[in-house]
Amino acid sequence: MGFRRFEQFNQALLAKIGWRILNEPQSLLAQIYKGKYFSQGSFLSAQPRSRPSWGWQSILFGRQLLSKGLRWQIGNGQKAPLLNSNWIPTHLPSSPVYNPRILPDDGDLTVSAVLYPGEGRWCEDKLSQWFDPLTCQVIRAMPLPRQDIEDRLIWHVTEDGIFTVKSAYHLAVSLDRQSGRWRAQVSWMDKQSWIRVWDANIPPKLKVFVWQILSRILPTTEALIEKDVEVLPRCPVCWASRETMEHLFLDCPVARALWSQAGLESLGEGLPRHTFPLFLKKLLAIVHQPSQFLAVIAILWRIWRSRNWVVFEGKQFSIPVLLRQYNQQVGEWLDLPRDPQSPSALLPDRPIGLASESGGPVCRWDGAVRRGSHSAGGMVLLNEAGTPLWAAGIQFPDLDEPMVVELLTLREAVCWCLAHRFPVMRFEGDAKVIIDKICRADVCDSRVGTILEELVRIFRVNPGFSLRFVGRGGNRVAHTVARKALSLFPTTCRYFDFQTWLASRM
Repeated sequence: MGFRRFEQFNQALLAKIGWRILNEPQSLLAQIYKGKYFSQGSFLSAQPRSRPSWGWQSILFGRQLLSKGLRWQIGNGQKAPLLNSNWIPTHLPSSPVYNPRILPDDGDLTVSAVLYPGEGRWCEDKLSQWFDPLTCQVIRAMPLPRQDIEDRLIWHVTEDGIFTVKSAYHLAVSLDRQSGRWRAQVSWMDKQSWIRVWDANIPPKLKVFVWQILSRILPTTEALIEKDVEVLPRCPVCWASRETMEHLFLDCPVARALWSQAGLESLGEGLPRHTFPLFLKKLLAIVHQPSQFLAVIAILWRIWRSRNWVVFEGKQFSIPVLLRQYNQQVGEWLDLPRDPQSPSALLPDRPIGLASESGGPVCRWDGAVRRGSHSAGGMVLLNEAGTPLWAAGIQFPDLDEPMVVELLTLREAVCWCLAHRFPVMRFEGDAKVIIDKICRADVCDSRVGTILEELVRIFRVNPGFSLRFVGRGGNRVAHTVARKALSLFPTTCRYFDFQTWLASRM
């Protein structure tokens, strides 16, 4: 019924006050507490002191929770302390595991000590000497800006890095349970999502099914275990992992096969996969064609139905049978009548740009990812006739997140055009989430906020540069180059000239 645990909810509200003190240092509240309790230091390091006020004690209670979810997002590395501060983007933010024999616990060291200034890359020698291998692996996967962008504290628990009481409450509850699910039971169903689902040409039971997913109440085994139901924690289909929604709908072999053979695998590229309700919400928001919208729901329903066959009926199934049922289901839904006055009528894609479109060459980019291995990006420069003038690939050995790969590939393409002094350039790609963020100057992102800020700056100071969304069909050339770079064995040589190879393919 929505009742909260009062202690955890109160702590989350107090943590919000601490967040305001951090982000609004000029406010009257922050100035009063700073002058009395931490005039020579920072809010995060302030001590209770003797005879503190009841209000200050309450804020410190909220700070305990706030510190669990705060993380330094690295820019130039000059603000974030190198040791004993949360800047490693693990499941919950953590400090690096270092070798105390080599690296002394010097409070003056900052993350800039392991960065090459202005180059946007890590000093590999120091990383391997100072930190343990697992920490080094996580650090290498952190994207870095090349411009002088300051480090900043973000709220690691939300996607945009901005504190919310809801996320803090669920973090507090999950920390008490020690279950590790610090984002459990967060509903991603907003009004617009519900309108689209409710108006879709699908049976009512399918609408309830999507609502259960977006509200995180779908009865997977992990959800049942949280309700103290005695069930086996393993996925009943593959028995290879715990049955979370993320595993069931994205990582299970049956799910991967269905997404791939249905031709829908590319739709989710660049979307966050760590929380499936958020993945589904963003996927349904960017899918504009009614057939694709219905196809996504049909794929999810086939996966859920096949899982229930195994659990409740002990039946076996095959991928061809599921695929045939999926195609039949989508065909039936598309034949249903549609209300022309529907408030959620889908609109076609429209070009998006930071500047008005102009003639001249076009630079297209795309990314390709091999999960658990490496990733690559492809960049192609085309003239007005569509003939390739330049083509290159770039490898990212330590990255396997599509959104990060797409963003870094766009940065490489922009920097190449700047280096060759192109005054006018239109950049086209199929990463709609990234393009929308840059066009809105939205740099609030807990994963790649500094890279987004860097690109927003570049587009602002270069009015001849514009950014435009094209569908996957219009971006095949860049996708082909990215796949070619991905097919090569990962090497220390990250850049590959594909101009001659591409010319032979066209």
